[in-house]
Amino acid sequence: MCGRFTLRHSATEIAERFDVTNLTFDFVPRYNIAPTQPVAAITVDHTGERWLRPLKWGLVPFWAKDPSIGSRMINARAESLAEKAAYKHALERRRCLIPADGFYEWVKNGTKRMPMHIHFRDGRLFAFAGLWERWGTGPDDELVTCSIVTVDPNDVVAPIHNRMPAILAPGDEAKWLSSTRHIHDVLPLLRPFPSAEIEAFPVSRRVNSPANDDAACLDWEDE
Repeated sequence: MCGRFTLRHSATEIAERFDVTNLTFDFVPRYNIAPTQPVAAITVDHTGERWLRPLKWGLVPFWAKDPSIGSRMINARAESLAEKAAYKHALERRRCLIPADGFYEWVKNGTKRMPMHIHFRDGRLFAFAGLWERWGTGPDDELVTCSIVTVDPNDVVAPIHNRMPAILAPGDEAKWLSSTRHIHDVLPLLRPFPSAEIEAFPVSRRVNSPANDDAACLDWEDE
């Protein structure tokens, strides 16, 4: 799964990296993004223009009776997207990119669980494959939410966790976003990212609390 991640780049840097033409908000660097919080996401409109916008992390299907279901829908397994009622409509019509520069998973260390930060060796921005949805009866109560797609782990993540977020290759990002691409064309894009450029290191247990969201979350802890 993916339950926490980092995004330490600015909105301008994200816009440049992902060819965003419309910025709807700005934000500060994030070191411990947690479920139910707003996340930066990139969507496309009917003209093909890209928007950087805040979406609440935890997808609420349009048919849900209670929006609290979103807290249990932070991740969507790639293998069952096309069959699951909660995700299949978003897979067809509302795919998004969720920018990040690292994510956390926890590994057992004796009797404790140690948080690990997983990222590209050069610290570069990348995009998770995401799905988004609108929920509500009108503009006054509209809730816009998202979920991060997960896949099997690569060789770096496998010793830590049995799932990892679907990191899209840069050349596949436009395909994932395109509203004209059939789901059978985009599902093959969801695969473990090659491990050669990725590393993981232990970080502070401050990450365990979503209340902690600062650079100290990434302090090295060698135990």
